[in-house]
Amino acid sequence: MADIFELMLTLDLRDELSEEELAELRWHLGLCPKPEILRIVTEFPFVNETDDGELVVEDHPQPLLGHHGEAFKVGGALVSILLRRERTWCGVWALTSRQEIHPDQFDLTGELLSWLATKAGDCHRRFDGSVDLGWTRFYESRQAEPLVVRDGVVIWPS
Repeated sequence: MADIFELMLTLDLRDELSEEELAELRWHLGLCPKPEILRIVTEFPFVNETDDGELVVEDHPQPLLGHHGEAFKVGGALVSILLRRERTWCGVWALTSRQEIHPDQFDLTGELLSWLATKAGDCHRRFDGSVDLGWTRFYESRQAEPLVVRDGVVIWPS
C-alpha cells in the first residue's frame, strides 16, 4: 500500500511578487531553470549514508511542484501552471498545480505552501484568517479534504 496523496492547488496571487520570487516559484512549478539563490525554501536536506555507514545530511534542491505528465497513483495528469491574469478579481497571478505527494514531503512542500498563503488574494482568506489553497485526497479515496494554511502552518491530512 502506498501513502500517496493528490495535492491540488487552485489559487490567485496578488501582484506583489518580485522577479526573484517569480523565478523561484516558476522553478518549483517545473517551468524554468533553478535560480542561483533560493529565497522561499532555502534548504533541501537529504540524508545520505557513506561507505563507512555514517549518515551525512546534504542539500539537494529540487522543485516541489514540478512533476508534469502521467500520474502514478492518483490517475490523470500531473501539471503546474502560472498565468498572469488579464482580468483581476482576486489576484494578478493564477496558479494551478496537481501533484502526487508522499507524507515525507509534507514539511518541505509545506514551507512553499505557507509562503504562497502569504501571497494569496483576499478571496482565498476565511473569516478566521486561514487561507484556502485547494485540496488533498488520499489516492484511494474519492473524498477530497480542504488544503488550508492556518497561522502559517499547512493543515495536512492525518
